[in-house]
Amino acid sequence: MVISTLEHPQAEVIFDYSTSDLSDPCTLLNTLQQLRQVVVQEGQDIFDQWRSQIQRQAFLSSGLNLSHYMALRRHDLRPLQAALVPWGLSSLGRLEGRVIPSLDAVIATLGAICQIDPATLPSRPAIQEFQESDRLLQQQTEDVLGQTTAERRARIMVTLPTEAASDADFVRDLLQRGTNCVRINCAHDNADLWEAMIGNVRRAETETGHSCKVLMDLGGPKPRLGEVIAPDQKHRILQGECLILTRDLPDPKDATCFQATCTLPAVIDRLQVGATAWIDDGRIGARVEALTDRGVLLRITHASLKGSKLQPDKGLNFPDTDLQLSPLTERDRQDLDFVATHADIVGYSFVQSAEDMKQLQQELAARMPQPREIAIMAKIETPQAVSHLPELIVQAAGQQPFAVMIARGDLAIAIGYQRLAEIQEEILWLCEAAHIPVIWATQVLENLVKKGIPSRAEMTDAAMAERAECVMLNKGAFVAEAVTILDDVLTRMQAHQLKKTPQLRALHSW
Repeated sequence: MVISTLEHPQAEVIFDYSTSDLSDPCTLLNTLQQLRQVVVQEGQDIFDQWRSQIQRQAFLSSGLNLSHYMALRRHDLRPLQAALVPWGLSSLGRLEGRVIPSLDAVIATLGAICQIDPATLPSRPAIQEFQESDRLLQQQTEDVLGQTTAERRARIMVTLPTEAASDADFVRDLLQRGTNCVRINCAHDNADLWEAMIGNVRRAETETGHSCKVLMDLGGPKPRLGEVIAPDQKHRILQGECLILTRDLPDPKDATCFQATCTLPAVIDRLQVGATAWIDDGRIGARVEALTDRGVLLRITHASLKGSKLQPDKGLNFPDTDLQLSPLTERDRQDLDFVATHADIVGYSFVQSAEDMKQLQQELAARMPQPREIAIMAKIETPQAVSHLPELIVQAAGQQPFAVMIARGDLAIAIGYQRLAEIQEEILWLCEAAHIPVIWATQVLENLVKKGIPSRAEMTDAAMAERAECVMLNKGAFVAEAVTILDDVLTRMQAHQLKKTPQLRALHSW
């Protein structure tokens, strides 16, 4: 079998062990030594390209481990993993945070089995080298998301509704139930309301003794429906019906189709016939059927059997169209004047490259003449952001505290629902290799938050979210109750699993 590259066409096939007998421990040892040499060499080459971007000394070892992980995961390790299991050596499946120590530990043990002189092998790593990865992840998580309780590792984040500006009791209740971080969506409300929300959070911290970080999430270039006009006073649009997406105000006299404006009119000029469109987080699907002087004619391809509501402010996604939008809008720059002086974390929507990240860092620096450490959270919601994630991490974490949010709503639409589970796992692994905290977001306990009763599937999703460092709940009438239940679920699950590692707590069900 040839160890081949995985979606990295620039990487070369390094060696071939198709004729090797991996059931022989000495052959297995030699193969692992060759692999280690390749990982060290390729990893160093990657790290050398990044080195100039890393100014935070605290991220140096994390950046090097990330480069080793990328070099390692360019190869298909399944035959090696299978061959290690009969020898009780399967730790390569959980080496994200400590690549070289894990390889060295396996090599040292195989060397002992094969009775090889230890002086000819890499030194067996000290226990502290394995603990260091956990310490680095914990430290970087605290730098961004603050402290959590001794009983629960993963933080809980809650998106604040508008009433949080006037209801101090509501905010205090969230903190008492276990909220560690609140999110303010800059796409909604205004600076006066944001300031009132933050004031209630700070008072709640004092009254409860619980710390709480404030994330302010920039709106970004998110196209949305503007004014909506329905024909014949219809309330729902059905599959097969049409929607005219216009640059200017809809024409009330046109009674043949639903009509709506787009909040970013420039998007309309990028669309071509046949392009896919999704509305309201994928609840409504459409395809561009024609280009007109007024805009584009969309034919609805997916909708509820009884029809779906078209409402203003609902998001628009065009997954197969390059919209060529800067992730920082003029509105975002205005909001940054407030964010830079009030927030603990700034959320970056639709960031796609290291250059995008550098742009935000420059904008923040221009607004902060007095040095103050503010963390950045990158929302991963496009295929480009996924493919550029290593460079995004290095550019951001090399300068300041950094976290990644898996924004599963837009991401699922952009990459396809079938790939979401696979990609969110890969994001978790890559971030763990860089000792970077991850926020698991979008529709967590959605039915519970909105209706008061959870679905069975979302309870499982919440349990799996324990592998991230933070889990985000959206706003809803029952969000306080959801915090209590999520706190219980996360606390229970961490007794069974930490990241990818089973904890093997004694079972009490039988």
